[in-house]
Amino acid sequence: MGNKINPLGFRLGFTQNHYSLWFEERDYSEDLREDERIYNCIENYVKHIKSSINSSYGGITRIEILKQTELISVNIYIAFVDLFIEKKAPRKKEKMKELRKEVQKMLVQSMLNSVNRELVISIEKVDTPYREPKILAEYIALQLKERVEIRKIMKKAIQLAEKATVEGVKIKIKGRLNGIERARKESAMKGRVPLQTLRAKIDYCYYAVQTVYGVLGIKIWIFV
Repeated sequence: MGNKINPLGFRLGFTQNHYSLWFEERDYSEDLREDERIYNCIENYVKHIKSSINSSYGGITRIEILKQTELISVNIYIAFVDLFIEKKAPRKKEKMKELRKEVQKMLVQSMLNSVNRELVISIEKVDTPYREPKILAEYIALQLKERVEIRKIMKKAIQLAEKATVEGVKIKIKGRLNGIERARKESAMKGRVPLQTLRAKIDYCYYAVQTVYGVLGIKIWIFV
């Protein structure tokens, strides 16, 4: 079963909680699309900041959304807060106001019922970035774009995860690796990654990266 279901969805109610919390009786699909728009708006805004200050990492590990009757609360967990307080960029408060303005504008344009609700956005710093699979995936994607050798990349990524004191880490990369015509996959593992154990706290990430050879898929499991 571990290869047929998302490890996060498999553990909902045990060691994993929903990232979006709200209740809707009639327009469930509209609220779901609203969540997707919020995620995309934040991701695109961070990409814009990255390009303006020449940063290589987005650093967003997850986005939590809490919807209430008169309030939408968005909590962004980010590993590299320098993205918002970089010397080359405006001050953090100005960036937060700009981000809130962008998300509010998107909600108004979508013509949803949430336009009258107050929007609150906060940022939480992740103290150990390389315990997060998405940060490791971004590191691997950056190295793949630079055409670094696959096994060397995975070895370095595992070393970064070990320094963050994880119980185990598993990495799979699939696609036209190193420009070879036929698609293949490479994998590496260190420590224990018990995918079948519900009480095991497993973090998982799938990340697609565009290279000169085509799209490569990265899967990372981390047992914390």
